[in-house]
Amino acid sequence: MSFRTSLFAAVCAVLLPHAALAEGKSIIVLDASGSMWGQIDGRAKLEIAREALSGVLSGIDPATELGLMAYGHREKGSCSDIELVVPPGPGTAQAISDAAAGMKFLGKTPLSEAVRQAATELRHTEEKATVILITDGIETCDADPCALGNELEASGVDFTTHVVGFGLTAEEGKTVACLAENTGGKYIEAKDASSLSDALKTTVAVAVAEPDPAPEPEPTPPPAAPEYNFAPLAFFAPGVPVPVEEGTAFALYQIASDGSLGERVATEYGEVSVTIDPGTYRLETKLDEVTVLQDVTITADAIAAPEVILNAGRVIIHPKGSAGGPDEDSAAVQLLNAAGERQGTYYGTTDIVVPAGDLNLRVEVGNAFATQTVTITAAQTTEVDIIAEAGLAAVEGFYVDGMMLETNAHSVAVYPAKKNLDGSRDRIATAYGAGNQFTLPPGDYVVEVGLDLAQAEAPFTVKGGERVDVSVVLNAGVMAVKAPGASSILVMSGKANISGERERLHTEYGEAINLTAAAGDYVIEAYRGDPAVMSEAKVTVVAGERTELAIP
Repeated sequence: MSFRTSLFAAVCAVLLPHAALAEGKSIIVLDASGSMWGQIDGRAKLEIAREALSGVLSGIDPATELGLMAYGHREKGSCSDIELVVPPGPGTAQAISDAAAGMKFLGKTPLSEAVRQAATELRHTEEKATVILITDGIETCDADPCALGNELEASGVDFTTHVVGFGLTAEEGKTVACLAENTGGKYIEAKDASSLSDALKTTVAVAVAEPDPAPEPEPTPPPAAPEYNFAPLAFFAPGVPVPVEEGTAFALYQIASDGSLGERVATEYGEVSVTIDPGTYRLETKLDEVTVLQDVTITADAIAAPEVILNAGRVIIHPKGSAGGPDEDSAAVQLLNAAGERQGTYYGTTDIVVPAGDLNLRVEVGNAFATQTVTITAAQTTEVDIIAEAGLAAVEGFYVDGMMLETNAHSVAVYPAKKNLDGSRDRIATAYGAGNQFTLPPGDYVVEVGLDLAQAEAPFTVKGGERVDVSVVLNAGVMAVKAPGASSILVMSGKANISGERERLHTEYGEAINLTAAAGDYVIEAYRGDPAVMSEAKVTVVAGERTELAIP
């Protein structure tokens, strides 16, 4: 049994109880994290999940009240990226299939919070409610699925969570199985035929409904219609079929009076053999970055099997920061049109199907980038390395040599070494605090570190594939001033200008200041009372030391 078949059966096992009993509301919680791009048997798990959902939902009772919640589909690295995509209600099967088909898979796995939000949406403390979690990973957002299961079981009227885990190890499965078990639900392990069979024996039986009475036999039955009447086939090029596991999407639309796409009738994936109401439709065939439109006529007494020629090939892109270096997992791989506008973005090693012809690519590794045009031949695989040559600059700020800045509030800004005609520089990147690293193309740069009244810069050079450590010494210390009863404290330059005036460097409203300042002399003015009376004192800041001053 293939993994795709196992997952399909597993999802059926969980959803079918609701399709048969039609009791209470349910929400499917779909894992749309970046790990869903992982492959099983040569096929991305996200494609398997989409196909499984589509197949199951096409057979449920329209009266079943079902919704869809997803996580990790809009942002990378966010534990709050959770969205109720389709609110629960009857007749939502097509909306859920369409939403899953167009969903991006990017981020983290906040599965516990997603299940909690789904339970809340279903008003589980007031009504019977069921959540079906489909995940290929374990919790990554500092939450305890087991504890959540106990909490929801205790607070719910009749609440159940079923969990479909696929591609999980036995140890990983234990961390999410308790979420189902603690609420009286089932944990379905979609991994191999044996374990799936055991799961089905304990779940499908719940959903068995009494069969409808057999119809009275007709004395003279009409000729048998075909089991199905629509079976499209996709080809990379004439004579070169697209493998079923690619998960090609076939969508049928009504044709509007003006010739445009009308209402969507159905969407199927991979190997398709379904029954469609007779009529003429527009067929949209999609695979990765390829879309083909053509009209098809479907009748009740024959099988329409249109052959869709994608005129496409596969491209495998390896984004690198240096020649011979590893693929950069965080690199952005952008597909550009002829005008240089971005048409799609992938990350890390990219394996996709694209139209035959010239493909314009841009790879970004940190602040370095490279563009390249690759010629794609239909029905062939093209593999290419794109090198956005870059090096790594690690920047640290110091009060004095050997004394690193203790605060994470200092700013770190990187500029090109060469100034503009007006003497300014264009800022390349900004960060704050210690431990900052910048990925940059080879060249000369200046980094500027600033904290309170101290600022310094240092030049550095980046070489491709190498790391450079940059130290910026502020030659500064800490100025700590106390002025009991003061309403404001001003820090003035120690030396007056030609007009006899000192420059105001800082104003603090209160009785004390604690600032990092460049070594040197300063004048402190403290104001008390109304009308304000000023007290003045001088202070000298020593690099690498803390200087304290009390103004009576």
